[in-house]
Amino acid sequence: MSISFNSISADIRTFGQFIEIDNSRAVQGTPAQPHVALVIGQGLAAGTVAEAVPTLIGSADAAEGFWGVGSMMAAMCSAFKKANPSTELWGISLDDGGGGVDNTFTLIPAGTATAAGEIGIYINGVRVAVAIADGDANTVVSASIDTAITAHPEYSRMPITSGEAAGTVTLTTKNAGTVGNGIDVRVNYQPNEKLPAGITAIPVVNTGTGATDPVLATAITAMGDVQYHTIVIPFTDATSLAAIEAELLTRWGPMEQKEGQVFTAALGTQSTLTSLGNTRNSQFLTIMSTGGAGGNSPTAPYLAAAIVGGISAAQTQNDPARPLQTLPLTGMLPPAEADRFTRTERNTLLTDGIATNYVDGGGVVRIERIITTYQTNPLSVSDPSYLDITTMRTLSRLRFDVRTRIALRYPRHKLASDGTLFDPGQAVVTPSSIRAELISLFRSWEGLGLVEGGVQFKEDLIVERNASDVNRVDMRMSPDLMNQFRVFAGQLQFLL
Repeated sequence: MSISFNSISADIRTFGQFIEIDNSRAVQGTPAQPHVALVIGQGLAAGTVAEAVPTLIGSADAAEGFWGVGSMMAAMCSAFKKANPSTELWGISLDDGGGGVDNTFTLIPAGTATAAGEIGIYINGVRVAVAIADGDANTVVSASIDTAITAHPEYSRMPITSGEAAGTVTLTTKNAGTVGNGIDVRVNYQPNEKLPAGITAIPVVNTGTGATDPVLATAITAMGDVQYHTIVIPFTDATSLAAIEAELLTRWGPMEQKEGQVFTAALGTQSTLTSLGNTRNSQFLTIMSTGGAGGNSPTAPYLAAAIVGGISAAQTQNDPARPLQTLPLTGMLPPAEADRFTRTERNTLLTDGIATNYVDGGGVVRIERIITTYQTNPLSVSDPSYLDITTMRTLSRLRFDVRTRIALRYPRHKLASDGTLFDPGQAVVTPSSIRAELISLFRSWEGLGLVEGGVQFKEDLIVERNASDVNRVDMRMSPDLMNQFRVFAGQLQFLL
């Protein structure tokens, strides 16, 4: 018998007891898969970190220093951290696009107050209380709105600056580009909020002038070879989405194996969202709806994207196969009750590549179903194989476990055909021993609730020596992924 040692020489002549330590069989179950998240967004010139520099984010306050207080990046990182404080988070910022245009909002009060009262101005869900006195004319009201906004404790963190002239309040986005068009500004969000008597209206006009986003490819290049399991982006334009989809297609490939999922969000009517969803077909991209039939969430889409990405990262790291339905989207506010999508409308969105949420009886926004935009195969035939985010997360976990198990068990082994009579203790691996190892790994997956169907797995598992390359083993496995309990259907036949 001759044991294969890694470090002990075969020709030692000095006296001693030499025992090497080998960890190749130490891991019996499945090792924890690390999870790293990335937020991509726009920063401000006041930040200390330059464009396209990957930066580890320890806290929301740190993000403000890196990319500027009130920047898109700082707000997205804060939203992610509130939803998921534990996952390792990195950020890559982009400067505003060359020739980028800011968006503006105008508020023009009408009437004269005949009684004192209070107006609630909401900017991305942050309430600004505006006190109105009896007799205040419309110009006084507009000046009061501007004063209340600029005096608000969170004003520096808001995505806008405020100014007032001639009875008109103008809010201007701090970051240029189309993302600012999705910032939510509204008057009196809560059902019990009313305009003071005599103030007939305060219309909010979103001019939608934000234009020219930065080039997402700049941030993609900055990602380098680092694996980011969750990537949050604020953009939904065709150019940006195509760029990130192409990058993830490469990263998921067998030669890269740096899997990741991209999360973004969009507002709009069912028709608008359906049109967006039907322009995409990627198993690596999730677009969450923040819209409603008659109005949108007060939480801007870029913040919602960070929240959804954060919740997904935290939960799928713990169990990639467990459905995410009913989980609260911490920090996301619902559309007004009359504006929310119906179940039928949400079901339609789910058939068109848009992930959905719902609002419970207590007003909490919860995940209904997180899907990818993948809808058809290369032949344009309907294909649900990559529909759910849990499928993609589970596949990533299984591949990681297989690679890790083989790397740990057989780091420096020789390869022999089955039936070779080598001595026990030799660092020799055969196709049958690899097969046994994979079956053992399957049992671990089964115990974790990631797969089912052990008999089918063993029957379908192929491990063989490559016919052309004597140093290579080929494998094909067909794990039956665990499904999710989403629908319970029954029929109640009653008797009298």
